[in-house]
Amino acid sequence: MKLSITCLAVALVSTNAFSASPAFVAGQVCDSLKTKLEPAWTTPVEEGADVPNVTFKTRVRIESEDENPFDWKDVTSEDYFKGKRAVVFSLPGAFTPTCSSTHLPGYEAAYEEILSLGVDEVYCLSVNDAFVMRQWGLKQGLTEDKTIGANGFEKVKLIPDGAALFTRGMGMSCNWDTERGFGERSWRYAAVINDMKVEKLFIEGGGITQNSGPDPFEVSDAGTMLEYLESAAN
Repeated sequence: MKLSITCLAVALVSTNAFSASPAFVAGQVCDSLKTKLEPAWTTPVEEGADVPNVTFKTRVRIESEDENPFDWKDVTSEDYFKGKRAVVFSLPGAFTPTCSSTHLPGYEAAYEEILSLGVDEVYCLSVNDAFVMRQWGLKQGLTEDKTIGANGFEKVKLIPDGAALFTRGMGMSCNWDTERGFGERSWRYAAVINDMKVEKLFIEGGGITQNSGPDPFEVSDAGTMLEYLESAAN
């Protein structure tokens, strides 16, 4: 009997402890549930800095008759960038207007020219998961690489930064919760990454604006990147 009473008392104390401070109050706006970004996540890295070495959750093609012939593969920043010179452009989201009408198509069209200027690969990064990024690429008409073990498309490769780890490490994280309902996404930018270091960085608007109304697109485009690569090659 003593044991039962003790257990009941503990249960009551535990229940009261949880109910005393609910995560939200009915009928009130739940500001306490909004994503709070650390200052370091929203302060862009500088040219010459190392890029963050994180793990991306990607999908690679496997031998299968299934309609979804893919399996998970962890790919790190070093897998993408170590010992290579790469162009990376990052955008707020797959399937969004400017990203779909201009940003990705511009780099896809300029792919061979970019590679001819001393670049090993071109990547598009977004805070979306691997499933969304593949479907977006298909919707954009990108040619899929169907080789076993392939990780994406033949030209511009799409990197799913679903947990925003690389974006945070680059200091490019921004919230678009009240403005577009996106939540945490990447600010629009383009960069040349040379052996894990930022060689050149183009940040839209000169810096990050949380819940920005405008979505600037002036310096991270393929044309601006080509101008830089051509000048660097001379």
